[in-house]
Amino acid sequence: MVELSRRMPYITAFPRALGTGLLIHTARPLDDELHVRIGDFIDEYESVISRFRNDSLVAAMAKAEHGGAFAFPDWTLPLFMLCDVLAAASAGAIDPCIGEDMIRLGYGADLTFTMQPDAANHLGAIHGRPTWEHDVARDGTTLRTTQSVQLDFGACGKGYLVDLLGMMLCEQSGSAAEFLIDAGGDMLINSRDSIDIALEDPTDTNNAVGIAHISSGAFCASAPSRRHWGEAHGLRLHHLLNAIDGQPVNNVAATWVYVNANLLSANSSNADSPSGTRVSTLPPNVAFPSISYPTALADGLATALFATEPQRLASLADFSCAQLLADRRMVASRNFPGTFFTAK
Repeated sequence: MVELSRRMPYITAFPRALGTGLLIHTARPLDDELHVRIGDFIDEYESVISRFRNDSLVAAMAKAEHGGAFAFPDWTLPLFMLCDVLAAASAGAIDPCIGEDMIRLGYGADLTFTMQPDAANHLGAIHGRPTWEHDVARDGTTLRTTQSVQLDFGACGKGYLVDLLGMMLCEQSGSAAEFLIDAGGDMLINSRDSIDIALEDPTDTNNAVGIAHISSGAFCASAPSRRHWGEAHGLRLHHLLNAIDGQPVNNVAATWVYVNANLLSANSSNADSPSGTRVSTLPPNVAFPSISYPTALADGLATALFATEPQRLASLADFSCAQLLADRRMVASRNFPGTFFTAK
């Protein structure tokens, strides 16, 4: 990261963003106005989709015993569209309604990290937990339910925020924009030269299993190593679940996904949203505008690869990926922009 520090010496930190913190590396300093806009939008974003905030719109859905109609901001449309396609491509293994399973496993807003005694009898869609496909009706950005629904957008929500912030940076700097946004392993990069990124070893976070070389686009990693909280009833408890049975996935140790994107051209035709971010105009017959939201896509795919074979996801968009399996075998697509060290 020494080279990154030289080329992008200005670092702006938002330490409480989405619970993991967020860093923006830039070649030029952010002006005060943009800094405030970014901070304000992060707060707005969390006030809408965070299940850890009691005042969020997602929290309101969780409290609505008989459901209701919930109008979300316009900027949530691509996020919901991505949830649609991920749920379909994974045959339900990726599902925003997984928030209920997270709570039963101990990862709720109260952060008890204690699995509920009867959790095994209720986890997953197989035990009747609400699903995105059958229990959440979507009309644009309005979600309608008939019961309490615990949504969790952790599969791709962090990456989507990164994309919206990247649009703000491109608006400010135009063709001179050069930056790296790092939100706890979800990265959006716009650089004239390649940047080296270490691939963290999930069994030893002080070491790496390889290195990737990225100059433009999104690069996202997913692993249970930084969000796990013990074992119970034979389960190793962490946040990467198969939404069908609601159980943590333990045959995959880590995933990495790269989605190439020319950020400036992707966002050149966007229209301003009320919040001051920009939301891409959606062409007809396009399931998800991946060119405008590469980090959301990479984030979602990195999560999906824990519960879905790469071949099932290949039709969503052009991407490259790698998986480190629990037995330390490495599986990578032919064009993955990284190399791996000799296995131990």
